Amino acid sequence: MLNYQTLKKILFKLDPEKAHMLAEFAMRLGNFAPSLLNPIASRCVVIDERLSQELFGVKFLNPVGIAAGFDKNASMIRALCALGFGHIEYGTVTPKPQDGNAKPRLFRHIEEKSLQNAMGFNNDGSAKIAKRAGALYPFVIPLGANIGKNKTTSQENAIDDYIELTKTFSSMCDYLVVNISSPNTPNLRDLQNESFVKELFQACTPLTNRPILLKIAPDMTPKNAISLCSAAIENGAKGIIATNTTVDYSLVQNPKEFGGISGEVLREKSFKLFEVIAKEFFKTTVLISAGGISTPKEAYKRLKTGASLVQIYTSFIYEGPKIANSINKGILELMDKDGFHTIDDVIGADRN
Repeated sequence: MLNYQTLKKILFKLDPEKAHMLAEFAMRLGNFAPSLLNPIASRCVVIDERLSQELFGVKFLNPVGIAAGFDKNASMIRALCALGFGHIEYGTVTPKPQDGNAKPRLFRHIEEKSLQNAMGFNNDGSAKIAKRAGALYPFVIPLGANIGKNKTTSQENAIDDYIELTKTFSSMCDYLVVNISSPNTPNLRDLQNESFVKELFQACTPLTNRPILLKIAPDMTPKNAISLCSAAIENGAKGIIATNTTVDYSLVQNPKEFGGISGEVLREKSFKLFEVIAKEFFKTTVLISAGGISTPKEAYKRLKTGASLVQIYTSFIYEGPKIANSINKGILELMDKDGFHTIDDVIGADRN
């Protein structure tokens, strides 16, 4: 495997979106010749029963997943699995295909190991993505489907998009995620209110036997976040993902005044809100932590705070394809140090 730091120097000379497209092209080769992925998997996948757990009636071999937004079109699932991720969340998927926002719309903040994106749910649409995901599902590791409304769908009709997507993807994923927290679709975050969330979960939950989770923004006040999550859980949500990207542009130097920021600068903000959510809802529902996770220490901290799973995205770009391997091995070392025998012992250890 080519040294990633060398490869990164080449990739980082490209426009960020072009670099992503190049990475996607390389990963999609595994769909045509899966045997090419075997030597990669042998180096990256960590198999250790101490890391495994059952959630939603499905076995997760390790707690480190790839967040939605990287594999928008469910085209890299095989390759991401070979890289050692314990679950893959594809999407965000919208009912109709859409191009997303005007380019350029993806920017690196290299010194801060962060990204700023204003992609706008660019994806191939539910029909094509469902065909891809359906051809793979059930898969060797759990798959999540992250769903969102089309940009052209009015606020009044937004719920119809989520209903349609719930029906379409419930047979080709292990869980669904309602995305109303992206800052890149106009007025989408306005749907982060108790009334809409209540209506949404009441409408969608009866349509599927898959658990539906809510993903929240890091820019909410603790009080509002608790109220929103309570409304979701009381009306059928089976989990909370905290958090999405932030619109706090003060976190980076020379920011664009649009889009959402992810990466290491989001770490503290994301953790603070996750800690609030965990304090309120640990043992009530499944909690997943995302935002600024790039090291075994940080992942372990989120697990001990109450996360059953963690998700990464930006650190994959900055640290390279062995990031899941590194974090999982590091978690095992930290477990040994603390005398924990299983991942279940770790999860919520700081809540007890």
